[in-house]
Amino acid sequence: MGILPDSGRAAERLEREVVGWLTTVTPSGRPQSSAVWFVVHGGAIHLQSQPSAAKVANIRANAKVSFHLDGDGEGGDIVTIDGDAEILDAPPADLLDVYLAKYERMIRERLQTTPEALIDEYQTSVRVTPRRVRAW
Repeated sequence: MGILPDSGRAAERLEREVVGWLTTVTPSGRPQSSAVWFVVHGGAIHLQSQPSAAKVANIRANAKVSFHLDGDGEGGDIVTIDGDAEILDAPPADLLDVYLAKYERMIRERLQTTPEALIDEYQTSVRVTPRRVRAW
């Protein structure tokens, strides 16, 4: 799975957690963090975004990003990832199936919409290729 851990607590959290934080850099150089739904697939972190989202424009201007999961509230169980992001022309063939396996229940029950409607709105695919992973 690339440099992402394929076993251990960090890997388990990347599979289980439903929200991560993606930090991009604005044109003025200010960090901007966004809560995102994500999946790990093919050694990378993937997310869907609205095409007009600031994070998409930020990635187009500067592909250096960081991604992290919330800790345990006591300074432990930390996972941070530095990486390079790219906007994909289309998601990899089976990515939406992986994404829906993780989020379909939430899409239908919490958001009260269909997977098709959500993917239509969040049609921009972003891939984050990890360069450094830190976990403790």
